[in-house]
Amino acid sequence: MPRPRLALVPGEPAGVGPELCVRALQRDWNADLTIFADRAALQAAATRLGLPLPPASSAALPARAAPGALSFVDLPDPVPVHPGAPDPRNAAAVIAALQAAADGCLSGAFDGLVTGPVHKATINAGGIAYSGTTELLATHAGCPVVMMLANDVVRVALATTHLPLREVADRITPDLLERTLRILDGSLRRDFGIDSPAIAVLGLNPHAGEEGHLGREEIDVIAPVIERLRAEGLRLQGPLPADTAFLPRRLQTCDAVLAMYHDQGLPVLKYSGFAHAVNLTLGLPYPRVAVDHGTALDLAGHGSADPSSLFAAIDTCARLANVRLARVA
Repeated sequence: MPRPRLALVPGEPAGVGPELCVRALQRDWNADLTIFADRAALQAAATRLGLPLPPASSAALPARAAPGALSFVDLPDPVPVHPGAPDPRNAAAVIAALQAAADGCLSGAFDGLVTGPVHKATINAGGIAYSGTTELLATHAGCPVVMMLANDVVRVALATTHLPLREVADRITPDLLERTLRILDGSLRRDFGIDSPAIAVLGLNPHAGEEGHLGREEIDVIAPVIERLRAEGLRLQGPLPADTAFLPRRLQTCDAVLAMYHDQGLPVLKYSGFAHAVNLTLGLPYPRVAVDHGTALDLAGHGSADPSSLFAAIDTCARLANVRLARVA
């Protein structure tokens, strides 16, 4: 089976993404990498780190990415990059790199996409409405997706992602939950090789609503969806109180946890193993894995950023791509 071909986008050029990519390029991965970024910005990061930038071919996106040596799709930033100081004038170049890499995945030129951290405020300040790369890629591919973060301890998927907390309850609808659970169940089977995945579904309210005394979303929305999908054979637990769902004995009985909103599940995951956590977008026609941290502007340019999450993202994306390649071989 051929090595998977992965597109790698460093993200915000003034953040730690470029130097993390330089560190990643010092390793030999079980995949062929093509970098979508400003080559000069990556070279500057390599110079600051005192590390070599491996030789790479540079060309427009090919119909099928060439195997072998590192390759580069050079997408220059309009204005000079200063570590720690993102410039909104470079926002369009950041988005263009993501979209070009995603185009390559959709066309079959690449078998997976790895992304570094993007600075949301800077993208929006550049005049581009942007709530997150997960949402951008879903719109680009025209399909519903689910965000899932994972480490060696737990996998946490999200029913809602980047929303103000006051809007979450209104977004938790039967249609949303059913679609999310089907995508999560299907991905655990298809991409992770789990024949009959068990999913723990959290409630929305404290104590999962306390039988309606602390909210009725569990009774009116969440539980009916769980029961309906259980009747189809999905192995679903819940709705569970979020404050006890992550106890070790509970996690031993499930393959993933579905949280209702961003900060309900992700603090637990990050506490349990932040450095090696990754962010996956389930439901796309290709594997997409991102780092589980931000741009770390305070660390940019100092060479002290930990590359562990990017290393885990590349490794995870290569493994998921291999699963898909084996299925079609």
